[in-house]
Amino acid sequence: MSLLALSTMWAQQERFSADLREFARVARSLGYDALEVNYVVPREGVEQLLDGAALPIASFHGPSPRVKHGDGRWSEAFNLASTDEAERRQAVAYNAATLEWAARAGACCVVLHLGGVGNQMMEAERRLRRLFDAGVREGQEVRRLREELRRSRREQQGPYFEAARRSLAELAEEASRWGVALGLENRYHYHEIPQVEEALALLAPYPPDLVGYWHDVGHAEVLHRLGLVDCERWLRELGLRTIGSHLHDVEGIGDHRAPGRGDVQWNYVARDLPPAALRVFEIDQRQPDDAVAAAIAYLRERGVV
Repeated sequence: MSLLALSTMWAQQERFSADLREFARVARSLGYDALEVNYVVPREGVEQLLDGAALPIASFHGPSPRVKHGDGRWSEAFNLASTDEAERRQAVAYNAATLEWAARAGACCVVLHLGGVGNQMMEAERRLRRLFDAGVREGQEVRRLREELRRSRREQQGPYFEAARRSLAELAEEASRWGVALGLENRYHYHEIPQVEEALALLAPYPPDLVGYWHDVGHAEVLHRLGLVDCERWLRELGLRTIGSHLHDVEGIGDHRAPGRGDVQWNYVARDLPPAALRVFEIDQRQPDDAVAAAIAYLRERGVV
């Protein structure tokens, strides 16, 4: 079984704000043996983790380190699938920099958000989520919104998908140069790339040790609960290409809970997630220490780790 890593998502707390080396020490004390650097960590935080931290860095979540662009946007706001060529190229540049940092840190892979069909959640999805939160899970309006969302994405996706394909090709070349793999992550919103069929097409030109699939359990679960994508399809169809995973639980359609503090059915993950795929616990900063520690045993009992 692979390393068990804790994402710096959990480090977004006051007690770790001065020095992320303290986060690494706490992570080790809770039972983790590696870290993932997520995309909100600034350069000084990455340098702290490279400077004698208690745990190695297994992966980076691009684009990292976090940079504020000249127009005031953060680096993660730039869309790798943008039809605006200047924005797309800037997004590539920020993620290419992450590959260099990953190589410097000895990390095996970089998790990639490949952009979306536009930069915003579609209105039909926004309304579908509001209905879910209000307890409306089925019915005529729900079915209408699902169909509207699928149709809107299908009609618009062409130029965005081609831009995403170009960005991936450019980043795969950089990844090969640095000896770091790219993990193409399934996403939280329906307008984002890839859907399952898109992931299959995007991965096809590349060897699995250069560009693989990255399975985010929470993202898959949320789109499943909204009735948009069967959560089991991702690993059923992409399991052989899977190089890593983000493990977190879901309550309603809120994700990033510590495993055991939600109601994800983990059996399909235990069955289909390859043993060698990196396990990263992507738990948010609101989860208490005891829940972060207990998550390992919880998933071990269920055969996920």
